[in-house]
Amino acid sequence: MSSTTTRNLSHIVPLDFNSIHTLPDSHTWDSSTDHHPFTELVPIIDLLDPNAASLIQLASEQWGVFQVTNHGIPMNLIQEAELQARGLFELPRDQKLQALRSPESLTGYGRARISANFAKLMWSEGFTMIGSPLKHAAQLWPDDHSVQTYFWYVFVA
Repeated sequence: MSSTTTRNLSHIVPLDFNSIHTLPDSHTWDSSTDHHPFTELVPIIDLLDPNAASLIQLASEQWGVFQVTNHGIPMNLIQEAELQARGLFELPRDQKLQALRSPESLTGYGRARISANFAKLMWSEGFTMIGSPLKHAAQLWPDDHSVQTYFWYVFVA
């Protein structure tokens, strides 16, 4: 991807964390203006609780995020998914940019879509998958079918 193309998509492309030497003003958060410290913990919802559905609704409305327990997903699968996600984000920037989310798309690599709601940019990069992970894996590892297949397997298991 050319630097001109990257510049035109600057609202999507995350900061290249490896190329900066000083904290850019665009990513400097002042605690007095853009965010407020949380005094509560993120809600933890036990899916075996008979009130789980209403607790999820409440947490979604008030927090936008929650943690679930007793979900039945084996720990080894969770660990393997985390390992695959770490591998994805450790790829060279140019390789991740092959799967860059287009401005009209919901899926692919890029800044969190909620970034536009804040005055400062987040120190993060994201990768959203909807549908088959195989399509996304093919963008990231175009010449390595075994990696594509394993990535797909972990995320559809």
